[in-house]
Formats: sequence, structure tokens, C-alpha cells
Amino acid sequence: MTKPTSRPKPIPFVSTGYWLLKSEPESYSIDLFAKEKKTLWTGVRNYQARNFMVDSMKPGDKFIFYHSNAEPSAAVGVGAVVRPNQADPSALDKKSEYYDPKASSDHPIWFCAEVSYEGHLKKPVTLQDLRDKKDLEKMALLQRGQRLSVLPMTKSEFEAVVKMGGGLK
Repeated sequence: MTKPTSRPKPIPFVSTGYWLLKSEPESYSIDLFAKEKKTLWTGVRNYQARNFMVDSMKPGDKFIFYHSNAEPSAAVGVGAVVRPNQADPSALDKKSEYYDPKASSDHPIWFCAEVSYEGHLKKPVTLQDLRDKKDLEKMALLQRGQRLSVLPMTKSEFEAVVKMGGGLK
């Protein structure tokens, strides 16, 4: 008998045009995103999350901006994908914590998406709020072991989170 592995199962996925992007507020906050209006979503160092940005994201896709490792962790805003599948410049920057010596301009390895700010939610939607909503029980964020920083969402999940947050400010 083999022991069960603690690795999360790959997320079965067909793009719906909706995403959840996580950032620790100390690294990149919704307030900084609002100030900058556009940014490159850099520093993703997981192949499955990278592949979502390369193979599945499309211009115009919407996403929930989620503060992870925060007190409390919560959905805090909405953005849109401007240009997916961009080489991640942080992988080539020797001063960046995301530098990868195996990456080069000819062979980038890591990719990012250019994204734009659409608005803050009127109120944060905490992880516990999401867990308490029965309609969201299949949401990728809530699945045991899922730690990806880029996660697919369904349209109904996206709309439910925005509604729970009172819409955009």
C-alpha cells in the first residue's frame, strides 16, 4: 500500500477569462497597484502558475487581487489583463530576489502578464468569508494544498467575490 502524497492535485482547467492573483501586501499592495494603474505581474516562480499566464490568460480577462499572508488574507480589488505572456524581467535582474541564473533574454524561462487596476472592493472579502459561502466551495483558492499565486476562477466565483465585497469603490 502506498502512502498518500501531500502534493496538491493539478487544477483541471479550461480558461474562463477570470483569475485570482495573490500578492503579499508588503511585496505589492492593492494601494500601490491603484497608484501605478498598470504593472507587470512578476516574480511568479511556479511552473503551473507561469503556464496559466503563458497559455491561458487573454487580454481583457478580469482578476481578483488577493492579499495573501496578511491579517486577514482577503480579496481586496479587481484588475484586468492587458498583455499576457511577457518575459519576466525580474528573472534577468541580478539584484532581484526573483533572479534566475538559468534564464536569459534568448531563453527567458519565467513569464509575467501586464495588468491594469480597475478598483478596490468597497470592503475586503476575507478567506473565512469565502470559506463560509457554500457556493464557493469548489473555488481553487479554497482547495486543500493549493498555494499557487495565479489561480483560475469561474465567472460566477468572480461575480460572487465582487458582490461580497460590495462592488468597486
